[in-house]
Amino acid sequence: MREFRHKIFRINGTIDSDEDVMSPNLTSCHQSYGRDDLLVYCCPPENPQNLKFIDFKFPEPSKPLRVRKPAHLLDEDYISKYSRAVSIMKSLPYSDPRSFSRQANLHCIFCTGAYDQKYSNISLNIHRAWFFFPWHRMFLHFHERILGSLIGDDTFALPFWNWDSPEGMTIPEMYMNEPLNHKERDGSHFPPKVADIDFVDKESGLGPQEQIEKNLAMMYNQLVSGAKKTELFMGCSYYPGEGGTCDGPGTVELAPHNTLHTWVGSSFNPQREDMGAFYSAARDPLFYAHHSNIDRMWEVWREIHGKNLPISDPAWLGSYFYFYDENLQLVRIKVSDVLDLSKLRYAYEKVNLPWLNKRPKPSVSPKLARQVLNLRDTGGSRFLYAEFGGNARNLEASMTVKVYRPEYQRTKKEKEEEEEVLVVYGIDVESNMYVKFDVYVNIADEMKINPGFREFAGTFVRLPQARSTDIGSRKSTLKLGISELIEDLEADGDDSIWVTLLPRTTSCMNTTIDGICIEYMR
Repeated sequence: MREFRHKIFRINGTIDSDEDVMSPNLTSCHQSYGRDDLLVYCCPPENPQNLKFIDFKFPEPSKPLRVRKPAHLLDEDYISKYSRAVSIMKSLPYSDPRSFSRQANLHCIFCTGAYDQKYSNISLNIHRAWFFFPWHRMFLHFHERILGSLIGDDTFALPFWNWDSPEGMTIPEMYMNEPLNHKERDGSHFPPKVADIDFVDKESGLGPQEQIEKNLAMMYNQLVSGAKKTELFMGCSYYPGEGGTCDGPGTVELAPHNTLHTWVGSSFNPQREDMGAFYSAARDPLFYAHHSNIDRMWEVWREIHGKNLPISDPAWLGSYFYFYDENLQLVRIKVSDVLDLSKLRYAYEKVNLPWLNKRPKPSVSPKLARQVLNLRDTGGSRFLYAEFGGNARNLEASMTVKVYRPEYQRTKKEKEEEEEVLVVYGIDVESNMYVKFDVYVNIADEMKINPGFREFAGTFVRLPQARSTDIGSRKSTLKLGISELIEDLEADGDDSIWVTLLPRTTSCMNTTIDGICIEYMR
């Protein structure tokens, strides 16, 4: 019944009741699993029965604009100011919702299923679906306001870690000193080490300039060619109730979001805590600079693709969450409240986007690749067809399948209106480990391939999630936009493509998929 109602209000553009939007049941907070072997309790100490809230109101238009700037370019005055604000925040008692530990646990609550949805006992999680961007924007907005109020500066703005630009790809120096330093980090990744936004679980072995070039190519794929439709970037449509559950993250959430979380976290901890695990990530001050840049990517993507209103579904727009503001007031805020930065009175300082002109090239000429693929088509017993016949296939080794294209003779108008999407569905992760595999199209030589080449379609990255919850036990879907890729590989007139799934972590041996297909997305 719920699935039917979702279809109705998507058409009519109205919501019948509060049950049709996502919201947390504040009285339901309970222990949750940070890892399969670790129960955590991140819940607030207040009695939820006594909580009173107000609805969010936009700051007055006359309020000064908070301008978020690249962390690697900030001066000593700003660093001193930010350090003082964080020191005060860390000194506040746990009973104060503005305290640093309470801020960190707020992320834990919404990322481990500690809250149930308001009208059911189904866990609520803000990752791996369309709430990822708006929830984190809300979180940063209130966190920023609290920091500013603690030092009496209503112009204070969070910095952003500018990891999409060569100059900003190392951990900013300001985060190497107290109180912004954090002991649970990978010491081998301290400056001047260049961040690997395609991080697996071991070092890439690339030199600094090679790593930068690979990062830029990866950014182009994740923001431009692979994210031309809203769902591809924002993630799947996640509705309340069992029938609305989905696990289909967008491009940027997979990488560089997940990958950099893992890259920063300590290699000495079971799941590279703190940054490498959802329950502990916000304990690291670098989390906030990382997510500030993730938030900035949402704005950059909208500018590149002209998505002024990325989703018009009232079930998304009307969904709401709760945060404490700088006045210790609990505030209810809707997704629709955070779509216009000017109304929120903050902005990002404009910086160059060097990855915009990094459209990758094929690893070999399409003509040579075609010759190799034709030979493959006539023999190769190790190659499979995408119809798995109901039998999930294990990813313990590289898998190449032939996938038919239902609409390979499309008109120019059809190509402009519809994105060709490669779908890897029924991804089942049987272990609570970091999992990563890459997807390639029409590769002629696996030994010469990496995400810097045009054959790269995208990546699947899953941070550890306890399978003891319904969140961790969902099967995932990976959707990758490939229209531009198909064009560059000169395969637009072919009735099929060869898709290779390349395991990047040993945990892939505990991962299966149900199948691969192509669909078309408007």
